[in-house]
Amino acid sequence: MNISEFAEIAGVSRSAVSRYFNNGYLSDDKRELIEKAIEQTGYAPNITARSSKKRVTKLVGVIIPKLSSESCARVVEGISDVLEAEGYELLLVNTANDYKREVASLDLFHNNRVDGVILLATIFTELHMSVLKKMRVPVVIVGQELSGFNCVCHNDYGAAYALTSLMLGKGAKKPAFIGVTLEDLAAGKARRDGFDAAVRDAGLTVDPHFFETAQFNMDSGYEKAKHLLSGRSRPDCIFCATDTIALGAVLYCRESGIRIPEDIMMCSVGDSKFGRVSAPSLTTAHFHYKTSGINAAELLLRDLRHGDGVSRTLRLDYTVIERESTLFSDF
Repeated sequence: MNISEFAEIAGVSRSAVSRYFNNGYLSDDKRELIEKAIEQTGYAPNITARSSKKRVTKLVGVIIPKLSSESCARVVEGISDVLEAEGYELLLVNTANDYKREVASLDLFHNNRVDGVILLATIFTELHMSVLKKMRVPVVIVGQELSGFNCVCHNDYGAAYALTSLMLGKGAKKPAFIGVTLEDLAAGKARRDGFDAAVRDAGLTVDPHFFETAQFNMDSGYEKAKHLLSGRSRPDCIFCATDTIALGAVLYCRESGIRIPEDIMMCSVGDSKFGRVSAPSLTTAHFHYKTSGINAAELLLRDLRHGDGVSRTLRLDYTVIERESTLFSDF
């Protein structure tokens, strides 16, 4: 769809559409008509054609959910390696896992001169969609899938399935799950779905009390493990959505005299450096976070140079790494 066709659908002039996408003056009535038409059609202007007429800033906005996250650091390292080699500078924004700050950051880059945006996404709300549809520069999403955008994501379902199956294959019969909000379709829902499928395929069911939802930190993992393991019925294995959550659970077990893996097995996702040296070391799924950053930067550069309006999704696989938290001969 070209700008003239879109203008006809919106019921406004071509110049009004141009002013809207260039932050020019526009009456509220016309702005509302254009935004309704965007919602109806999903229209976005040809970024590459327009950028050739504009000053190139050599700045790329990168929005991350947690500055202290090892996985985020690895993604940003990959982004930086590619973009800095091409003369770009990164503008980093830390949202502290606050979706409102994430939306505000998108809006900030929408209204200021950057050549593109890379979003390390957690959840998508209507507010996200409203801003994303208006973005006038290429956007690449890392960690989630979203139709109409270039995305780089991981096989969250497969990793959770494989790790859960590993523990059940060693004889565990009472699995438990410490996850994160299901609004996070990757770390939350996909990993929960993988866990559920592995349990189902093993012919088992899960005690309804053996599901916990944690925050992305050790303290929350500690508290959720305490809740799981303080009842009369105790699970014999726990899948944790992230290494950080698992490290909190390991700490609780150590303080409570619960032996890992003899009394309870544990695994998680992330292959963090702390998970490698914890006591016991964590069985985990290694995600190629730096590679995802490299791929995201390459997709962005491709859009900036040869944008064809076709969105692409790259899904990276995982590697299961078995360590002490599940390693023993007899269960």
